[in-house]
Amino acid sequence: MSKIPPKPWPTGLADPVEPLVMRVLAPNPSPYTFTGTQTYVVGDPTGPDCAVIDPGPDEAPHIEAILAAVGTRTVTAIMCTHTHRDHSPAAAPLAEKTGAPIVGCAPLVLKVDGPRSDEAFDTTYEPDRVLEDGEQMRGTGWTLTAVATPGHTSNHLCFALEESGSLFTGDHVMGWSTSVVIPPDGDMGDYMASLEKLQARGDKVYHSAHGAAITKPQQLVRGMIGHRRQRENQILRLMGERARIAADFIPDMYKGLDKRLIGAAEMSVTAHLLDLEKRGLAKQDGTLWSVN
Repeated sequence: MSKIPPKPWPTGLADPVEPLVMRVLAPNPSPYTFTGTQTYVVGDPTGPDCAVIDPGPDEAPHIEAILAAVGTRTVTAIMCTHTHRDHSPAAAPLAEKTGAPIVGCAPLVLKVDGPRSDEAFDTTYEPDRVLEDGEQMRGTGWTLTAVATPGHTSNHLCFALEESGSLFTGDHVMGWSTSVVIPPDGDMGDYMASLEKLQARGDKVYHSAHGAAITKPQQLVRGMIGHRRQRENQILRLMGERARIAADFIPDMYKGLDKRLIGAAEMSVTAHLLDLEKRGLAKQDGTLWSVN
């Protein structure tokens, strides 16, 4: 599998990652996006049609790079895993240029005033068709199946390429970092259930929106589930010592954390606390959290 090379990163180039898949890296590197958002063009390069997954930011050079990767093929679908603004804003201008429908996740716009460690939501996203879990888009020699994976966002979808056993995982499972879960839309219980759903599948490789291809997906997902359970156990132990506000968990759970990331860590802890409360393992009294 093709690897993300050292800087300079290959923005604007069509990088073949498997016979039916090309990857185009957007020029939007950031602490949220790693080297940038990876758009995937799915279909035989010599065939008549293709699909575009996660068209990325609305930046003219990136849209032109996608069109160059498409070549003479007809774009039959522009597919979005979710509506963070590093994923879906290019859908509308790309649809205007190609005539392709926008399909995939449901629209979602949520204003969050607290600290984030991901991108804000795209207010321009208007799909022509929302895919339900198990629905498919087909072209010449390719079939993409929607796999509902709420958690990172409530509208998150992955897309399975049936012909190769690959899964396009968006931000649910990434090749460079764990996914963030930020309430109120992000839900830790849903995220864990979605991880377990992926673990039960037999996908051979994951192509995420950020980072290198994941060639041992089951091993990675198992580790991610274990990491989240470890965090959960830490929270239960600390609550057992005394009632705490969410911020009080951070010094014990995140040793040496960059001060700029404290707010985001607090939101992650809050996601765990809300999930524990739903399961009857924690209770909240005003701003204080304790074991139920």
